[in-house]
Amino acid sequence: MTRFGTVVPLVTARALSAREFTYELPEGADKGAVVSVPFGRSRARGVVVEVVDAAPLGVKPVPVEKVVHELPPSLVDLALWIAEYYGSTPARALELVAPVRRQRRKEQASPVERQSLEGEAAPAQLSPDQERALARIAEGGRFLLYGPTGSGKTEVYLRAAAAALERGFGTIVLVPEIALAPQTVGRFRARFGDSVALLHSGLTEAERRDERERIARGDARIVVGARSAIFAPMRGVGLICVDEEHDPSYKQESDPRYDARTVAAKRAVLEGAAVVYGSATPRPESWAGLERVELRERLGGRLPPVKLVDLRREAGYPLSAPLLAALGEIAERGGKAILLLNRRGIAPALHCRACGSTFRCPDCDVALVLHRDEMLRCHHCAYAEPAPSECPACGSVELARIGAGTQRLERELATKVPELELIRLDADTASRPEELVASLRRFRETDRVVLLGTQMVAKGHHFSGVALAAVVDADTGLGLPDLRAEERTFQLVTQLAGRSGRDAPGRVLVQTFQPDARPLVLAANHDVPRFLADELERRRALGYPPFGHLVRVLASAPAERAALRLLEELRAGLDGHEGRLLGPAPLFRLRGRHRAQLVAKTDEPRRLAGRTARLLAAAAPAMRRAGVTAVVDVDPQSL
Repeated sequence: MTRFGTVVPLVTARALSAREFTYELPEGADKGAVVSVPFGRSRARGVVVEVVDAAPLGVKPVPVEKVVHELPPSLVDLALWIAEYYGSTPARALELVAPVRRQRRKEQASPVERQSLEGEAAPAQLSPDQERALARIAEGGRFLLYGPTGSGKTEVYLRAAAAALERGFGTIVLVPEIALAPQTVGRFRARFGDSVALLHSGLTEAERRDERERIARGDARIVVGARSAIFAPMRGVGLICVDEEHDPSYKQESDPRYDARTVAAKRAVLEGAAVVYGSATPRPESWAGLERVELRERLGGRLPPVKLVDLRREAGYPLSAPLLAALGEIAERGGKAILLLNRRGIAPALHCRACGSTFRCPDCDVALVLHRDEMLRCHHCAYAEPAPSECPACGSVELARIGAGTQRLERELATKVPELELIRLDADTASRPEELVASLRRFRETDRVVLLGTQMVAKGHHFSGVALAAVVDADTGLGLPDLRAEERTFQLVTQLAGRSGRDAPGRVLVQTFQPDARPLVLAANHDVPRFLADELERRRALGYPPFGHLVRVLASAPAERAALRLLEELRAGLDGHEGRLLGPAPLFRLRGRHRAQLVAKTDEPRRLAGRTARLLAAAAPAMRRAGVTAVVDVDPQSL
């Protein structure tokens, strides 16, 4: 009997997204088969999303050329849900679960050993709270595993994964970014050996292919990775752990703009798995919406005292007198320090004192950042130019370096405390996973050492002997016009504070020009429940998540008017449907293109995103002629 299948060709054009294509299937090909098919005058990869008994009337299907490989059917369902929920196309969503597989040229060694730090031995016994957490997780469901840094959340993940393995199920463990993978992979590898696989964007294509094949064969039953690891081709998933669940890095910034935390919940439903979201500083959405499983006590030591340093009364920047004194104690007595400054480069802007000009990127409406090599660089599009000796606008040589970045901090530390070894960790120094592992290993094994860098130094690292943690400038995020600005500042300061004093007395310094700011005062008191209660009250009044959803449409065009015109037409098509619309409003240019956004507050994000996607598909030919692109962003992490 001839079998037919609905195939989604993996082409990105929105104009094709509403069409279904039927092909004749070979024996054994079922839902989830990745196939090669004739498509127009060429070939395309496609995914069988449904097996049907008969072709549509008037359609004469051609045969599939070959089956390339197979996916778990649950991943097909997950991708189709992502396309609908996030207002994308089925093809773009299916690309997430069925990436291109390059031809194998030679056998690749697994990156797990090369990109992992050594793990610790299992503790002799668990705390009562850990025992209770494991018992509740074993019953199934969605949970927020909440507790201060150092309360043993990772040990709960490890024991829960072991229990899932005993029942014949696999585990996916998500970390927010590659910088956190080495320590997490090391801990799981110490318990589960070669059954651990690693997935993230820092792997080569060959490494990703081989790791995915190990997972698909069932050789690896524990997968650790960044957000894309949620699409691991594992069959029989029993547990999903989302570590540092508060981190905005879980949101994808290209179409489809999925949130791995939301996708994890959906995959857990499709697989019948438990999902555990862990954080010392949870999102308000998770605090309000998930069952809490609490680890109340920090293991091995109390949370360290936090001192706010008022920079209005200090002469030194970026190194105040209290911070220099604390670093001097480490130089004298030994220990480690972690310093956070969430800006790269020497200075975030170069400014002319005479005419007031600021050097800006010609393609993006942002200031150029001065780097140590005397180059001005754009951190959005990578444009670079030599730093001038005089202002091109007025000829003045009075050029001021505004603010400080990690390179300047490193230089000042080398001058003021030369006795301390310095390890800088930011996007300029940790571009390769192996470099990252080497830096973290060096920090762990060295005394009288400072780890300095951007926000990646504040996240999830567990190192012994950290006597000092310091936020060099806590104000960098407070002034941003964003609904999550205070939340992120609170999380960053609280998370960094948790890096200190895990196994010995520690201290935390927070430098700020706003010592009375609510997020900083509450972070200094480690008062997570109070901050979240206040934040939820504020969001309820404004109708922000979790009391409603935000959906934005981001348009980009060669001219501002073209981007705004598309959004005005979209607004007309949406007006009166599914939510309250705000805008359209222009945004700063990026990579030479003008941008604008339309924002909706809605209780039905899936319906609104779906309607928007259909309107964009209908407008696709006109958009292509005008050079306009648009993307739907459901639950955006910034506006």
